[in-house]
Amino acid sequence: MRDHPGRWLVILVAAVAAVYWVLTHGEDNSGGVRPTGSGRSGVASTPSGKAPGRSDSTSASNDPARFAAQVIKHAREARISPKLLMAILYNESDKPHDPGFERAWQKIKPDAAFGIADMHKPAFNETKHGRSFADRRWEELPDDPDLAITAAAWYLHDLATDLPAKWSGPYTRNELLALGYNAGPGAMRAFARGAKPGDIAQSYLERLRGNWATAGQALRR
Repeated sequence: MRDHPGRWLVILVAAVAAVYWVLTHGEDNSGGVRPTGSGRSGVASTPSGKAPGRSDSTSASNDPARFAAQVIKHAREARISPKLLMAILYNESDKPHDPGFERAWQKIKPDAAFGIADMHKPAFNETKHGRSFADRRWEELPDDPDLAITAAAWYLHDLATDLPAKWSGPYTRNELLALGYNAGPGAMRAFARGAKPGDIAQSYLERLRGNWATAGQALRR
């Protein structure tokens, strides 16, 4: 039986995406969402070997600053820091967010994240319950940055409800929320109790700190 030409096109696109990813990111799996013991998922990034701060691969077309208005709007609705939300978008911006690329990559790695905020399906589906975007689908994230920003803002809101009233770790509230976004709420609570982040979470935190001033500048443009 002859193969359908479309099948080979998908395979070719996926292969090109894989090669591009390896060449530009090495072993980096930046932005994938990791399930936690609580049943909620967070966003996980692996070290890229780059200096903290804005990634060299954050081109003008991939610069989160162009979404400043949406970041401010949705962060305020979710009652979280716009600067935190923008800094997280910068953390995730070293991954190409072309819809075609994301879908091709997802065919190779089915548990890959979608959208400019790099959310996995379980995280999105849990976050949307009872919200204004409850009828939206995770598969829409690559094509709708506003939806991705909305979901990320409310995920951070939900993480904030998991923060203890007091913590002994050496982190600010925003840093703990970013660690929760990266590693999940269970890990976030552990860090709040004084647990030391592993290499992945520590790299994410360092990049967040490096992107903090850039995020603030983006919101003032």
